[in-house]
Amino acid sequence: MSQIRETAADTGVWPLLRRERTWSPWRLGIALATAAAATWCYLIGEYAGYYLNFFQGSLALTAGGMIGMLLVLLAAGPTCIRFGIESVASTKPQFGSKGWVIPGLMQMLSIIGWNAMLLIFFAKSLTQLLSVLGWLPVGFGTMQIVPFTTLIACAIVFFVLLWGASGVTHLSNILVAHVFVGFWMLYLLVSQRWPDLVAAKPALAHADPVWNYTTGVEIGICSLLSWWAYIGALVRMAPDARKVAVPVMVGMGLPVPLLSLIGMAGILVLKNSDPSSWLRNVGGHLYAIVALSFVAAANFGTAIAGIYASAIGLRNFRRLEKLPWIVVLLVTIMPVAFLGVFVPELVFNKFGTILALVGVCFAPLCGIQIADYYILRRRRIDIRAIYETRPGSRYYFWGGVNPAAVIALLVGIVLYVYLLNPLTYESHGLYRFLTASLPTTLLSALVYIAITRLIVAPAGRGDYPESN
Repeated sequence: MSQIRETAADTGVWPLLRRERTWSPWRLGIALATAAAATWCYLIGEYAGYYLNFFQGSLALTAGGMIGMLLVLLAAGPTCIRFGIESVASTKPQFGSKGWVIPGLMQMLSIIGWNAMLLIFFAKSLTQLLSVLGWLPVGFGTMQIVPFTTLIACAIVFFVLLWGASGVTHLSNILVAHVFVGFWMLYLLVSQRWPDLVAAKPALAHADPVWNYTTGVEIGICSLLSWWAYIGALVRMAPDARKVAVPVMVGMGLPVPLLSLIGMAGILVLKNSDPSSWLRNVGGHLYAIVALSFVAAANFGTAIAGIYASAIGLRNFRRLEKLPWIVVLLVTIMPVAFLGVFVPELVFNKFGTILALVGVCFAPLCGIQIADYYILRRRRIDIRAIYETRPGSRYYFWGGVNPAAVIALLVGIVLYVYLLNPLTYESHGLYRFLTASLPTTLLSALVYIAITRLIVAPAGRGDYPESN
């Protein structure tokens, strides 16, 4: 076993050199597909299945998923791929040499929430698997086993990630098989229950069919916007920017909506989105064991990618930058372990809220980054300035914070909440035609452009072309 490299490039926040970026498009696509195909797909499909039938839901989720993935790729992708940096570092030209803490906290909270839910899902599936196999001790149930199995999952993730990006890719090469198992489960349900699936009616469908379809698209967009937090840490490992778009859109953009159809079909026909529950009725204990094994594998791939991305993002904090990788990993995993051990049901039951809050935060962030890179900076970024924090540096703005980005982010959040309440799903205005994420992305971009051109650039702050 090779020695663990605590100072390896892929465990640091500094830009990767081309020779250090060793992932081919195929290798990147496998890592992205493995990360994307988590069991949150079933919950995504379940939520869409409340409002749409199978055919409508398939179209809405696929359209929304591809739109969301495209926004993420356009926002964080260019800077991360071009310079070999991760998502949080890519926000410094917009938010400032200190203001990046805002998207940094957004990334950390998002990944903690998602990974806590995934590892709790893993723990529940492992407990069910032990029960099916007859290995669960007498008198022990889910409440007693889930905290323990969550800790086991966190420990496995920790040890795998001691090898940095190498741990991510080696495990992805093994776990990618679960993506095909997921499609097999979908085929099994669709082929055996097709008449029921065609006839199934969504339980919570709105009287307005346009609203239902828009909500399905919105669910798809929000689901993929969550990948902003992950994308930079993975795509920065690829040396050729021209060959990244296809692995990202196909490897990460498509699996989520397609595998979500498992949960959608399950909730429409069997009133249960979890395949580990309904597959036992279809094929007995053998199929149940396959499904539970699939669920466990699916969650591991995403959790490892997420915790790796979060740990790299935390390196932007000066106090964590020089700490050994093992310490940064512990800091990253501990909040996930805490939630999984002490409040697993609270996290698991708040999936819809977590999903909506992702759209609230990341839709305006994507708009700001897209406007800044393509329109205001005309694709010109100073990589050295990203790592300069002294007063007067190019991305210092005022006190290290760019007020244009903060204001545009807040305006976007207010608009999103007005259009779609993330807690109640009560909507207003033009939501039924435009979704909430798309107008939010656009308005945040326009506000950011206006403030930058009227105030920031004329003041000579931010190194914009107009100020030179």
